[in-house]
Amino acid sequence: MDKVIYLTNLFDYYGELLTIKQQNYFKNYYFDNLTLSEIAENENVSRNAIHKQIKETENKLLYYEKILKQYQNSIKIKKIIKNLDPKIKKQIEELL
Repeated sequence: MDKVIYLTNLFDYYGELLTIKQQNYFKNYYFDNLTLSEIAENENVSRNAIHKQIKETENKLLYYEKILKQYQNSIKIKKIIKNLDPKIKKQIEELL
């Protein structure tokens, strides 16, 4: 479950860097809870093709985070601003 949450958080940061097809497969699998077979049937492709695309998408998200560290940095920033003045905290959170 932790992996699913992590990947969906990464998708929030890097989803726009993926192809439309990858975005759709990822959303179908992780957000809509469709099985690989259901997605394959809907898309008129093999189950194996969907599996490969999902794995490739997961790997891309992990790669983007490894290089860009946007998600990791946002967690660090949230920890830092935790004790700030509420007005300043709100302004910073809006930027995140």
